[in-house]
Amino acid sequence: MVMTPAGSLRPSPPDKFTPDEEAQLVAACPGAVAEARVEDGCSFDPVWGAYRSMARAWAAHPDVRYRGATGGVLTALGMHALRTGRVAFVLHVGADPEQPMRSRWIISESEASVKANTASRYGPTAPLAGLAAALDRGQPFGIIAKPCDLTAVHLLSRNDPRIDELCVVRLVLVCGGQSRLTKSQAVLEEFGIDEDDVALFRYRGHGNPGPTVVETRAGERFSKPYLEMWADEAGWQVETRCKFCPDALGEAADVASADIWPGGAPTGEDEGFNGIIVRTELGEQLVASAVKAGDLVVTDEITPRQFDDFQPHQVRKKEALAARYQGLADAGVAPIETRGLRIEELGRRLDPERFEHERSGARRRAERLQAMITPARPARTGTRSGRSTGG
Repeated sequence: MVMTPAGSLRPSPPDKFTPDEEAQLVAACPGAVAEARVEDGCSFDPVWGAYRSMARAWAAHPDVRYRGATGGVLTALGMHALRTGRVAFVLHVGADPEQPMRSRWIISESEASVKANTASRYGPTAPLAGLAAALDRGQPFGIIAKPCDLTAVHLLSRNDPRIDELCVVRLVLVCGGQSRLTKSQAVLEEFGIDEDDVALFRYRGHGNPGPTVVETRAGERFSKPYLEMWADEAGWQVETRCKFCPDALGEAADVASADIWPGGAPTGEDEGFNGIIVRTELGEQLVASAVKAGDLVVTDEITPRQFDDFQPHQVRKKEALAARYQGLADAGVAPIETRGLRIEELGRRLDPERFEHERSGARRRAERLQAMITPARPARTGTRSGRSTGG
């Protein structure tokens, strides 16, 4: 995976795959297909999907709770899975020590390593660049990643039986979209810092939601409040695929963890609280074990409609996707194929005026993008199947 001038991670060189390799990649690529992973015995909600329980939770250890994004739940569960021997290591992401503004995949074999790489990384991340190395170890492991990453893991399991045998804990953050590196570079430009001088770039954590903090090798420290960093959604600079994401809610995970701010935005700093969506029996067992061991606190139940209030932007996007996909199709672009994610059902909630607004907007943007890239790539766009493996 390499960083493009536009600030996105992309596979390189993409034209070196064999036809069989490319077919396998496209079959598991979340830019081409997304699918819910559903177990028997679950409750069900049209927006939030299948779940066994929903509740408020946080890491019991005060330092994990403080360092983690929101309440440190995913870190606490990863550490607990290691301590109890459920997994031999955790595949996740952390800051690159050589380029702290950027992220890299990491394999953590100790609780200390999981804790050292806690908190969200808002720039480009590619945890699955380490999946082959994880599988080659032949040991049970956990993964902490984005919903699209776990979609890929779930789909790839059909072609690689090692995944279901070895990837035994799948934890995910409810995702608002992956920003391009240009978002972070703009922060450095605002503070007048060169990336080579950055010693620390922390996107969140050290409180909830916690500020974005940059420290230089010379000892200077700069910070930007969360709301100032993220209040203007138009300035998030998220990847195009994220605007069409059919599963930002982690329906292929064992446990999904979310921010739970009433109305969808924080009003100040607090101790840190997550909303957790437990989707599988394994996830249920892991959470119960962590609570019993004193690693996790789980309190009152959360209903799907409360989650709607905590994450209203997710609801709006889910309802808009059918119209956006139709706009892509109008422009001759294959939309993401979805399985079990209820996109058409949710799309029927839109009134005709909003549906047409979303549809025509997606069509215009797709046509504009095609006009930009077609002269440079006249022979082939995307893959042999007509879909793109880009993010």
